[in-house]
Amino acid sequence: MTERKPYPSDLSDERWALIEPVITAWKAAHPSVSGHQGRYDLREIVNAILYQSRTGCQWDYLPHDLPPRSAVYYYFAKWRDDGTDQTIHDLLRWQAREKRGRLADPSLVVLDTQSVHAAAGVPSDTTGRDAGKKVPGRKRGLAVDVLGLVIAVVVLAASAHDNAAGIALLDRVAAATPPGSVRTAMADQGFKNTVADHGAALGIDVRVVERNPTDKGFVPQPKRWVVEQTYGILAWHRRLVRDYEHRPASSESRVYSAMSDVMVRRLTGTLSISWRGA
Repeated sequence: MTERKPYPSDLSDERWALIEPVITAWKAAHPSVSGHQGRYDLREIVNAILYQSRTGCQWDYLPHDLPPRSAVYYYFAKWRDDGTDQTIHDLLRWQAREKRGRLADPSLVVLDTQSVHAAAGVPSDTTGRDAGKKVPGRKRGLAVDVLGLVIAVVVLAASAHDNAAGIALLDRVAAATPPGSVRTAMADQGFKNTVADHGAALGIDVRVVERNPTDKGFVPQPKRWVVEQTYGILAWHRRLVRDYEHRPASSESRVYSAMSDVMVRRLTGTLSISWRGA
């Protein structure tokens, strides 16, 4: 660590120890052609990504006592494209589930989508308008376990039907878990028969939870409420309040990094700093 005043988003020694082996192994597998070891401490690179995730600042507004934009974005893009961000996330999720006395992989997932506004400058060919929710931007789909931990994420144009998001989520759930481990997926009424049929082909029973017609306003549905909780937790990371990313893959990476931050705090018993107290 450099001698600078720490930010609330910085990794403590205990939290860094949970992800450092993956980062160190990645660095060893990607040596510089020139043999240069790198000018910036990779822990500081991760701190910069977490700072941006938590504050929502633009790349050019990263503080001067963190590594520069060029270095931070280089690693962010590398880890996004080669799946290192998801590898770290999944390893932490397994640990978090086992700490709660559960198997590493779930047997049930909950599917849901959320339409979020896209920021100015986000390419129009990756955005659209959600006709139902009247939201111009992107659609963020999550598959979470009963603890609210993310199993899969997909980001599409907001104009995409929930069926497209549901099918993509089921494919990613199947790819991210051992065959036959996930047997049930719960979803709301936005997901239609095509999602259930696709799930059946993957060996996953998709169950649509019907809303009680007498309910007024927002009423949490049994078991399905955990995904709403996860969306609320992600909203603490201001980079996710809107979609600022040019590429949907970057938006997905932001979800993985935010949830990784949540899980390392849970695993080490560190409370997240409230914005009211920051």
